Order: sequence, then C-alpha cells, then structure tokens
Amino acid sequence: MASLPHISVVGACATATHGSGDRNQCLSSSVKAMSVITADGELVNFFRDKHKEEWNGVVVSLGALGVVTELTLDIVPSYQVSQYVFEHLSFSELEQHVDDIFSSAYSVSLFTTWQEDEINQVWLKQICSEDESSDVRTDLYGASSAKKNSHPIMGVNAVNCTEQMGVPGPWFDRLPHFRLDFMPSSGSELQSEYLIPREYALEAIQALRTMRHEIAPLLHTNEFRTVAKDDLWLSPSYQQDVMGIHLTWKDKWEDVQQVLPQIEAVLKPFQARPHWGKLFTMPKERVQSFYEKLPAFRQLLQAYDPKGKFRNAFINTYIF
Repeated sequence: MASLPHISVVGACATATHGSGDRNQCLSSSVKAMSVITADGELVNFFRDKHKEEWNGVVVSLGALGVVTELTLDIVPSYQVSQYVFEHLSFSELEQHVDDIFSSAYSVSLFTTWQEDEINQVWLKQICSEDESSDVRTDLYGASSAKKNSHPIMGVNAVNCTEQMGVPGPWFDRLPHFRLDFMPSSGSELQSEYLIPREYALEAIQALRTMRHEIAPLLHTNEFRTVAKDDLWLSPSYQQDVMGIHLTWKDKWEDVQQVLPQIEAVLKPFQARPHWGKLFTMPKERVQSFYEKLPAFRQLLQAYDPKGKFRNAFINTYIF
C-alpha cells in the first residue's frame, strides 16, 4: 500500500508505486491478470501464468500500453495492523542499527525534516498477533514512544493520519499513513523519490545528510522506506531490494528544480533511480541506463501501439 490511499490502483500499478517493508514488494507484483484496450480498439487479456515472457513488461507500463479496463489482484485473508510512532532517533543509533530498524516491523518508515540532525519519527506497522501485549515496545534504539497521534509533517494536524498508539485496525486503514476521507500529506506539495539498491541505504542517507541545510528550507518531510525485489521490467526494484528516498516538497517548483540536480549528483554513486510518477531532473540517458529490459519494453509497445497513440512527451523522452 502506498502512503496515501487517494490514488487509483491501476495508476499505482502502472508506475510501480510501493509502500514499505523489507519483505513487501510493490503493489504491481500482486497483479495476476489484466485487460487492456489497445490502440486499434482490441481488448487484450494478459495472464501471469500464460504470458510469462511479456507479463513482466505489461504490468508496469506507464500507461503506454493502452487503456487498462480490469485488474485481477492476488489477495490474502483480511488482517489487523497496529501502528506505533517513535520520536527522535539519533543518527549514531541509526548507523549502528539500520538493518535492525528497517526489519523491526511489517512496514517501517523513517521521517526527517532535516531541520534537526536526527530522524524525527519512525513509524512501525505491525500485524496484530493473538497476544498483542507481547509485541508492544516503548523504546526503539533510544527513540521514545510518541505520547499522542503524529503527522509526518511537523505542525500538521494528526487527524488526517491513520490511527496510531497501537490501536488495532484493518490493514487498509493502517498501512497508508493518511485517512481516505481526510486531506493527504500537506495538501499542497511537490514530490520526488529516488530508489537505490538496499545495500547502499545508510551511505545514501549519510550523503543526503551533508545537504540538509540546502534541503530543509524547501522540505515538508523526507521519508525512507524499503521495498523487496521483483521481476517487473520497469520497476525500480527490478531484481534488487531497494530503499526509497521520498521527498515531499513545499509547492515551490522553481526552487526545488534548482536543488534536485544537486541531490541527484550526491546520490549518483548509489545508482539512484527516480520514481516514474514523481519529479526529477536526471538526464534521459542516465534513467535509461538502469533498465536492462528497456529494449524489450520498447518492442512490446511497438507491437501493441505501433503508431504511438498512447505516447506522450514523457514516454518519447525517457522510453524512446
């Protein structure tokens, strides 16, 4: 599940949108069948079990394959989740325990505004056990348990967020950070995200830390999440576990546009891939270099949309 539920399932799958958790893949990995109206008006049905060669190319298609009219998703029995927030995690503790922290719950998110030299909040989402009391913790490597519901953006009312304080609730009302009937995030923002191989997680956070004085004035919050690897051609987690570096910016595009190239330069040693559906300034050649199956994806689009009916400037630039 993504951080906010105010998005379409089809759009989330088409861009490899994800939540968090060392063992959780992006939502697209749950798709097992899809129906698409192609450029010539034909309805084509794709099945994971029948179209193994091209299946991994059609799921994350950036909208360029055609109009998706139906998705079939793998499901599991409904389950309950409890959410806890911890505050003021020091970087010294993060450096010593980064893997333990990211694996400490079903879903884990780290937030910092970079205003202070710390991780401001750690959000843990745990699947409820029969004996919930045995799983409750009051301390996370020196970070203290929050005394009331929190919002990942400092100063914003927590009424917009899903219930915390360990109160059990259905998965769909805990895995997103924000409640469906309320305003998500700040309500007026820009978003960027870069995904890097999991083994570089700590180094990448440390690299961003050197830029905190440039980033902080433009930032609402910076979230770090982990995602399990998959086999989808255009997924940033294609055949590698990754950490997402998610930046929620204030709505100041001219200023953000100036700082993004600096961030991309700092993250370059860590093979940072931009999220397809968010803001970045990385050259197309750099983006294309990360996707070894890109030639096969181009052939797929040529086969189903030879005249480019579903292409736009973005697809023509970053895919073709």
